[in-house]
Amino acid sequence: MTIDISTALQTTHNARELAGFPTSGGGRLASGLLFRSDALASLTDEGLQALADLRIGTVIDLRTDGERARAADRLPDDGSVTLLALPMQGGAMDEMVKKLLPAAGSAGLSVTQVAEVLKRVPTLEELYISILEASAAQFATIARTVLESSRTTRPGVLFHCTAGKDRTGLAAAILLLVAEVPREAIVADYTLTEKNLARGFAEALTGLITSLGVPLTPALTTLATKSPASAIEAAMDWIIANHGDVAGYLRSGGMADEEIADLRRVLRGE
Repeated sequence: MTIDISTALQTTHNARELAGFPTSGGGRLASGLLFRSDALASLTDEGLQALADLRIGTVIDLRTDGERARAADRLPDDGSVTLLALPMQGGAMDEMVKKLLPAAGSAGLSVTQVAEVLKRVPTLEELYISILEASAAQFATIARTVLESSRTTRPGVLFHCTAGKDRTGLAAAILLLVAEVPREAIVADYTLTEKNLARGFAEALTGLITSLGVPLTPALTTLATKSPASAIEAAMDWIIANHGDVAGYLRSGGMADEEIADLRRVLRGE
């Protein structure tokens, strides 16, 4: 199950705790450890208090340096929450579109230029595989951070990107795979994001794209605001096809077998 914490974590749009999911052997995913969200740039004082109430002691920001510079997280001043900046390339919609634009920039794009830009827009499936290919070390760091944080008095780890959809969705899937949560439950958590973004945040995400002078096509709308099951299914299939299982993927990022086994026990509350 997922526990919506967007109301408590003001102001976020797509925040939830990952807890209580069934795990293999009849167990349940431990509570108080895993939290996923969109960016924390607009946290209110009440939102800051919620971090303490939820015993979140670590925030992992998966955004690029440019994204963080535009909208830095708001966190407590007292050092009670550790911020780990762990940039993952490829998930920032506006940066992706800028890279696709002709060198002349977005001003006065011809119909032909626009068509060329739109032809190079990746599908979510392609995007996720490219992130997985480039970010094994970052995902291993997330997993290791969760393990280390579980031994502290504020064991909660909140990981996020901008919308809490793509990089965050992959991180959530990997951690849930480690805990041996059924695949259908992982897919259900991922697809929930689309409903959350539809509560008003999706317009802001698509606005980033249209502000660059590129028309909003169905492909771009999907890339920015949708979370179809096929996308996370493709990511999990890729992990299995290329690494055997999630442990093999995390090993490729530098995580030791003992760490993975310890993390599995912690997430399963064993």
